Amino acid sequence: MAAAVRAPGWSVGIDPRGRIMATSDAGEIGMPWIVVGTQFARGLRVSLYQPGDDLESEGESRGEVVGNARELSRQLRELLGEIVCS
Repeated sequence: MAAAVRAPGWSVGIDPRGRIMATSDAGEIGMPWIVVGTQFARGLRVSLYQPGDDLESEGESRGEVVGNARELSRQLRELLGEIVCS
C-alpha cells in the first residue's frame, strides 16, 4: 500500500514497526517532516511530526483514514497533499 500513496514531495515507506511512514525534506536539510499511519481496527490513525519531534512520543493527530487498501491509499495521498511543511 505504501507504494500506492506516491504523493508529490513525500517519500513513503514502511518503518521498522510496520507503520506507514511518509517523509518530506521541505525546509531544513536533515530535519524532515514525518507523517505516520498506525493500523487500528478500521484503518490507519495518522499523526504528523514536525522537524525535531520525538517519534516515540505522540504526534499531532491528523485524523483517521478508513476503507479498503485502495481507499486508504487515496485518502492518505490526499491528506499528505493538504499538509504544508513550513
